[in-house]
Amino acid sequence: MTKPKKTTIDVRGTDVTVLSSQEGDFISLTDMLKAKDGDFFISDWLRNRNTVEFLGIWESVHNPAFNYGEFAIIKSQAGLNSYKLSVKEWTEKTGAIGLKASTGRYGGTYAHKDIAFEFGMWISPEFKIYLIKEFQRLKDDENRRLSLSWNLNRTLSKLNYRIHTDAIKANLIPAAVTPAQAAITYATEADLLNVALFGQTAKQWRDANPKLEGNMREYASIEQLLVLANIEAMNAEFIHMALPQGERLTKLNAIAIRQMHVLTAGNAAQLLPAPSKKTR
Repeated sequence: MTKPKKTTIDVRGTDVTVLSSQEGDFISLTDMLKAKDGDFFISDWLRNRNTVEFLGIWESVHNPAFNYGEFAIIKSQAGLNSYKLSVKEWTEKTGAIGLKASTGRYGGTYAHKDIAFEFGMWISPEFKIYLIKEFQRLKDDENRRLSLSWNLNRTLSKLNYRIHTDAIKANLIPAAVTPAQAAITYATEADLLNVALFGQTAKQWRDANPKLEGNMREYASIEQLLVLANIEAMNAEFIHMALPQGERLTKLNAIAIRQMHVLTAGNAAQLLPAPSKKTR
């Protein structure tokens, strides 16, 4: 599991930490409490019956492993004067995933954004509105940066594609061939890159994904697009060096694997398989 990305948003003068990971966006309730006047604790909010019911509904939607038996016991006691419940007790008894009490670098109590927004109402209606506004601004900024990065890599890929096809035209396509014959060579070299990077040809991808529109490159990650741009340029140089296609495939696949290892920081789910020895 990758480490969460930490960012901070300013909500009406209060710095609030947001941790983003594959599990979702979690907002620090501990930070949010700084904006509350008077003595108020997360346990005060958690003992409220409406809070418990909301948390139970949220978990039922998002958490298949939620312990409904323990939840029923907690719900029956919520709101009583003698009732007390901590975040740790709530998560341990019910297996809840929407609230987290952590120590260390990201110490404090965190809640999934849906729950944090609900908690914001307990701070004040105004705080909740500004919390949602600032969180959305954060996500919009991240999406803009992601879009710019994705488009940049798409542009690099297209520019390198021209270098790649020019190398094919200059070195692999004999004179006096028809456009249809030339296209066969272009497609073959394009699939060489596909196999080196994605582990399959364009046709194999289409056969495996008949309901998806476009081609496999349209569904590539930013890291894959960057590596694609790199190996296109390298293949062009290998073609100029008159290296056989099989040797070029082996070299390009090794480069793709090495670069993806670096770019994905050890995320094994994104690492590339080596092509079949039968691939030509």
